[in-house]
Parts: sequence; structure tokens; C-alpha cells
Amino acid sequence: MSENNEPKRPADPDPDRIRTTQSPAGEAEPLEDDAEFVSTLDTAGGAMRPSAVPVSAQSGTLPGEERPDSVLRQIFTGNGIVTILAVLLALILGGLLIASTDKVVAATSTYFFARPTDFFAAVWSAATSSYVALFQGAVFNPRANAVSGQFAPLMETLTIATPLITAGLGVALAFRAGLFNIGAQGQIIMSGILAAWVGFALHLPVGLHLLLVLVAGVIGGAVWGGLVGVLKAKTGAHEVIVTIMFNYIALYFLRYLLDTDLFQRPGETTPISPILDPSALYPQIFGSQYRLHLGFLLAIAATLFVSWLLNRSTIGFEFRAVGANPKAALTAGINVPRATILVMTMAGGLAGLAGVAQVAGTEKVLTDGVAATYGFDAITVALLGRSTPWGTFAAGILFGAFRAGAVQMQIQTGTPIDIVLVVQSLIVLFIAAPPLVRAIFGLNPRKKKAAPAGKSPKAATTGGAA
Repeated sequence: MSENNEPKRPADPDPDRIRTTQSPAGEAEPLEDDAEFVSTLDTAGGAMRPSAVPVSAQSGTLPGEERPDSVLRQIFTGNGIVTILAVLLALILGGLLIASTDKVVAATSTYFFARPTDFFAAVWSAATSSYVALFQGAVFNPRANAVSGQFAPLMETLTIATPLITAGLGVALAFRAGLFNIGAQGQIIMSGILAAWVGFALHLPVGLHLLLVLVAGVIGGAVWGGLVGVLKAKTGAHEVIVTIMFNYIALYFLRYLLDTDLFQRPGETTPISPILDPSALYPQIFGSQYRLHLGFLLAIAATLFVSWLLNRSTIGFEFRAVGANPKAALTAGINVPRATILVMTMAGGLAGLAGVAQVAGTEKVLTDGVAATYGFDAITVALLGRSTPWGTFAAGILFGAFRAGAVQMQIQTGTPIDIVLVVQSLIVLFIAAPPLVRAIFGLNPRKKKAAPAGKSPKAATTGGAA
């Protein structure tokens, strides 16, 4: 190598020279410009040529650069743990609310300052006894005589959770595409109407009949959701307003049909349809002793499908891209109107599975309460599941457990069943405010260490004065 190409090397490199410059008073002070510092570090203070790979692009941590959070901190500040803590916090506040309605707690509060331990023991007893009763009514009841009776609460939880899961998936799928689908209630109703009619009006062989019931129900929900997508894509109508109106249209259309000879059961004056044919009903998974039916297995299959759709398919990528930034997706060549129509159609079809589960699995008839509040609860389920397929699945089971166990809690302890609704509302509140949950449990990932006294934050991290 010639002498001209030989890099100059300082005879006695000074580490402080790399990070500091001389002030007019002759004192060393840190560089203020990060770009200048990186250039100085890369060229050893001007003594060497810049490297082929700049130091800023190399591995490692630059002096003064904030170190990334540890793996443990990333785990404990992630969305999953925040969701769990939100549920825990809601249960704690719900327990305090339960205690406030307890007569023993009220009695011990009159002499709180004389014996505060009696008050706290009563609060603990009231909350724990209610939650134990909730658990026994939702998961496992050890006081039942037979094993089948002990696991009956779990089977009931899964039965109630089935429409919550499928309707919640429909809401979550729309959320991922940037659409607020609150029309699951109407989509369940329209699905139930078509599925029930095929179930009691047609008399077909086993297998074929149930398949047509399922297809009719999914089509009913998909069409009702797809109409919202068409109005959104073609006219710009807001999906929230449209879905609210569609919910009312579906409800009053159902009430009208149940007063006609086509749907009303012969000889009845109440609005109820004929019972569906046995060939149109979902088979029960563990026999007639439980209400759990094939719809739960279809809910698992729907969860797998939505997970694959969002994470492995081109259409799912388009949905997520439209949800992240519709204008950027349009610039990238994605047909945003088509994606809007398609995602609302799929969301309606998923909610339609909930309608089929109700008429062909749980209720076996069509009434004006076929959707109950499943369509609105599905919004809460999707929010709790953070619009992810398996998160929505877990949230549906949790809310199914709340519903199944609330009755037993009221029977055993006298706790008002509305307490469960309060706990569900608190869960949604905390899920919507992750910074609040992190602050309560001290899990703020952006918390920085205070600089040493007498030094500025930048000087404290870069080595200070010479």
C-alpha cells in the first residue's frame, strides 16, 4: 500500500478527545450534535478515514445511547400481561363492590375504629366466597355428587361462550381492517331467521339438512354485513350509523315474522317458531347430559381460520394494510372498496355462526330474543382480546364463565348478578387505558433513570467533562 493510502493514526489517542471538544475556557465539554459525535467516533477524531460500515449501523450500544429494555421487562410490559393485570384489577375492584353490599361488612363497619380487623376479615370473606361461588358455577363444582355434575359448569361455560367467540371474531376482523362493526346483533338475528326457517320448514335427510341450516345461517349474516360494506365503500356512509340502523331493522323484521303464519308455531299466541327438526340440530358433543354442541368445535375452527386469514393470506394482509392506513394501501395498489366489502361480509358470516349456534344448538327454536345481548357483548370480547383471534377466543370463554357463574354466585351468596356486568365493564375500562394499568403496577416501559446530581442528563450518559 502506498504512503498516500496509508491511514493516519494518532500517536497517543486520547479517549476524552473522541467524545468531547475544547471550550473557549480550555475545558472539555461534551459534543451537543449526535451526528457530529458519530462522525468523530467513526474517524477517531479526524485521524482516520470513515469506515465502510458507519459505527451507527454496527452492533453494540453507543456511548450515551439508551439501552434497550431487558427481555423480562418487555414481557412484563407487553400487551398480554397488561390484559391479565386489567382483569385482575377489575376483579379486585369488583370484590370491593361485592363487599359493600354484604350485610356483615356493613355491621362491622359501625365499630371499625374499635376492631378494624373484623371489618377487613368480613370484606375478605364476602369477596372470596362470591368468587368461589362464581368459580363453582363456571368451571368446577366439587359439591356435585357425580363427576358429570362436577364438570357441568364448565360445559355450560363453553356453551355460552360459543356465540360470544364467533360474533367476537366478526367484530375483531372488522377492527383489524379499521372498521367498527357494531352490527353483530343484527347479523346474528338475520342468520337465526334463515337458519331456523330451513330447520323447521324443510324436511331433509340427516347431514344434508344440518349443512343447509349452517350455510343458510352464514349467508344470512354475511349478506347483512356485506350490505354495510357496500354502503361504506360506494357511498361513504359511516359503518357505525349503518350497523346501528341495521340492528333495529333486523330486530323488528324478526318480530314481524314471528307474528305471521310462516314463522309462528301453530296453536301458539306467543312469538315463537316451531321446533327445528332433529336432523337440523347440532349434535351434542358429550351426550344429552350437557348442552355443549358442535357449535363450539366450529368456533375453534373459525378461530383457526381467522388466524390463518390475518397472518398467512394475501387477503388478510390487505385487510391489515387498509386498517393501518387506507390511503397508503390505496397508493400501494390495494383495492380499498373491495377490501371493505369483503371484510364486512366475512365479519357478518362469522357473526352468522353465532346465530346458527343459538337456533340449531342451544335454543332449538327461534324467538325475538335469539341474539340476547351476544352481538353487543361481542364488541367487549373483541376489545378484551385486542382484536386477535386467540385473544378473542380466550375473552369469549372468560365472559362465558362470568355469565355461567353469575347465577350460582347469586344463589349461594345473594350477591346481585349485576355485579358481574360491573366487573366486565371495569375490564373494558382498564383494557382501554393500558398506561393506567402500567402506572398502577409500576410497569412503565418508558421510565428513565434520573441523572446524577450536578450533571445534565446528556453529560451524565456520555462521560461528562474531561
